[in-house]
Amino acid sequence: MAGHLVLVGLMGAGKTTVGRECGRRMGRVFVDTDAEIERAAGRTVAEIFAAEGEAGFRVRERATIAEVCATTEPVVVACGGGAVVDEANRSALRSAGTVIWLRAKAATLAARVGSGAGRPLLADDPAAVLTRLAVEREPAYAAAAHRVIDVDDLAAAAVADRVLAAFSAPGDPA
Repeated sequence: MAGHLVLVGLMGAGKTTVGRECGRRMGRVFVDTDAEIERAAGRTVAEIFAAEGEAGFRVRERATIAEVCATTEPVVVACGGGAVVDEANRSALRSAGTVIWLRAKAATLAARVGSGAGRPLLADDPAAVLTRLAVEREPAYAAAAHRVIDVDDLAAAAVADRVLAAFSAPGDPA
């Protein structure tokens, strides 16, 4: 199990919850790129969006992902939902480890994120936005992922089981 274990997917897919569990089970440090961005900026993602817009946030995200991917100690990484839209991010993540897409239906995601509080892109209508983002971002997720796990109707522990099995599966993850 060499390299980083990288989790990608839309908001509400369970990247942070599952990533923490996988890190615990593997004895690896868990890194949430959004939390790292917040720590470095001294502001929340919502505050960064308000002050710098999405473009400013994405610049910070690209730098954070490059930094995390450059670490030599293998870690478990949960990326923000839009990280894979950037081709440089996709390339860095795929080169640094095994990328696993936690895929869920928009209805599942909407139920999990609720009102979307604290998530700038979901300010108006979370269900509609998640449906649109799922369609728009699907090609980027598919291009980034070495493996895909459908997470609808699965508890976090079951998703972690599947992620760890996929991560340790023999053969080329591509």
